Amino acid sequence: MNRRHFLKTTALLAAGSSFSYSCSSTKKSLPNILFIYADDMGYGDVQALNPDSQIPTPNLNALAETGIAFTDAHTSSAVCTPSRYSALTGRYCWRTWLKKGVLFPPDDKPLIEPDRPTLASLLKKKNYTTAIFGKWHLGIEWGRNADGEVDFNKPFSYGPTSVGFDEFYGIAASLDMIPYVFLKNDHTAEPVNREQTAIKFPKFVRQGPKGETFEPQDVLDKLTQKAVTFISSHAHDQNPFFLYLPLTAPHKPAWPAQRFVGATGLGPYGDFVHQVDWTVGQVLAALDDQGIADNTLVIYSSDNGSYMYRTPAERPDHVEDESVQGYHTQNHQPNYIWRGTKADIWEAGHHVPFFVRWPGKLTAGEKVSQTICMTDLFATIAEIVGIPVPEGAAEDSYSFAPLLFGQAERYSRPPVIHHSAGGMFSIRDGKWKLVLGNGSGGREKPKGKPFGEPYSLFDLQKDPSETTNVIDQFPQVADRLTVEFKKIQRRK
Repeated sequence: MNRRHFLKTTALLAAGSSFSYSCSSTKKSLPNILFIYADDMGYGDVQALNPDSQIPTPNLNALAETGIAFTDAHTSSAVCTPSRYSALTGRYCWRTWLKKGVLFPPDDKPLIEPDRPTLASLLKKKNYTTAIFGKWHLGIEWGRNADGEVDFNKPFSYGPTSVGFDEFYGIAASLDMIPYVFLKNDHTAEPVNREQTAIKFPKFVRQGPKGETFEPQDVLDKLTQKAVTFISSHAHDQNPFFLYLPLTAPHKPAWPAQRFVGATGLGPYGDFVHQVDWTVGQVLAALDDQGIADNTLVIYSSDNGSYMYRTPAERPDHVEDESVQGYHTQNHQPNYIWRGTKADIWEAGHHVPFFVRWPGKLTAGEKVSQTICMTDLFATIAEIVGIPVPEGAAEDSYSFAPLLFGQAERYSRPPVIHHSAGGMFSIRDGKWKLVLGNGSGGREKPKGKPFGEPYSLFDLQKDPSETTNVIDQFPQVADRLTVEFKKIQRRK
């Protein structure tokens, strides 16, 4: 559908249909694009999506009020490396050699294939200036010493600047993984000459090499500064920009800057979510300050759900003891009413916040309930900027542009495939979700096994919290979805 729909919509754009837009305040004929990708933020962390949340998220609330909130948006995976691959390539990561889990430096071989188009390389065709500030986690070919051992002080190859980005400043993987140092384009930004000691949750980090001045609690502020500076420097260039801002929070370590400590009364995790919201506000304010908000397409989401558990009432939670990785439901539900946590095939693993804003072009305050997947960014952005999807690329990407521009009747996509940290699959089609395994496939017990029986079928319209397996009542639905899954899985 997406290729045919692209051609049809491109014609409508040229004809001046409701998809068309004009930019009277700038010479640019195409919008800037800002993609903010939080790390491990749950659907329930945002007040605009969870009215019971006590964590202040005024900037994300404003983003929802001035843009479109997608209430059934999903990452392709319940953990970060595969979700990031899918967002940038429009392809399910399980089609690569990475069938489960995430990459861990220094054994993190590059995941994006050398000839694989990315959002960045695609937008270069329209002369976009492209930059990434933040967490990469898609593998790097590290430099090595004479003995063949990884040397973080040597230049590396096949990072972001090898797949379409003009500029990179950020970290190799998650903030709890080595090396603890900022990377700049193809080298470390400072000498790696210290050792980070291991710390337990909430300031969870592993032991390993560390940069000369690098401190985890400063990272989010540094990325914010980089993004604001980039926007100021490129706001009035002749060519538009694509800024990919993959944040490092609220992923572990839950280590907010000192000025946010105690701000929410919900422990370090709550304070860190509040700082993420502040970060979003600073970047959006930079667009306003430069007078380019009206010509900037802003996309905000998270790479998977929150890692915080639901803590039983009889035990202390994160509010009472910050070393506890979970909340009592009356204090906070990071993953809203969804079952499970990050890494699980259950909804909490991949049902995420998703907002899109483009002032004057999209209807402010609208909520969209159709199911979309993070793989769909590629085809959607390609359609908006008028670039055909390259042959053989983004094979799991389907444009949701009709949903943005008030033409929902023209939107359709095949069922969405979800994937857990342990390699468990599920397939989603309308109200139906079939789990092709016998557990969470992630962190919740029982973890089960991929394709282990019995499978589970849920009617998410009646049972969004996945409490009741109805496969015995609707075996024909399970059979149909199993066939659909195998068809999509086999597709190349």
